[in-house]
Amino acid sequence: MSVAVAASPNLPQRTGQSPRSVLFMCGMNAIRSPMAEVLARAMLPPGTYVASAGVRPGERDPFVDVVLEEIGLTAGRHQPHTLDELEDDYFDLIVTLAPEAHHAALELTRSMAIDVVYWPTPDPTVATGTREQIVSAYREVRNHIASLLEHRLLGQMPDKMA
Repeated sequence: MSVAVAASPNLPQRTGQSPRSVLFMCGMNAIRSPMAEVLARAMLPPGTYVASAGVRPGERDPFVDVVLEEIGLTAGRHQPHTLDELEDDYFDLIVTLAPEAHHAALELTRSMAIDVVYWPTPDPTVATGTREQIVSAYREVRNHIASLLEHRLLGQMPDKMA
């Protein structure tokens, strides 16, 4: 998988029906869900509403900016926020990236017709070592999320299966 391709506006669009609105959720809306939001905005068809939120408040993580900038993307002025702080609360699809977010999303949507899917995604904050080793863990998460977006939301075949 090439992440440089993920940032390209010329990606082929999914032949099936794409969701028109997607919410990405993780624990604190500091790493995984904002990274997924930025990648999805770059990859999904124009006009797709994309947002992210956390189960609880968190702090912005500067390593997210580092790995997004490597592929020409930015989180802009994103500040972590919770579900309660979302401006819109209707989504076609909620993608959860952490177990606690998945449980919260299922509870939130139990009486709604909203698809909730869980994409297990590692937490890069557990990485230790040099700065480069830590940034590498964040890159792996970025690439993992980009791959999931390509294969599950855009319908592209993984290289191994093509």
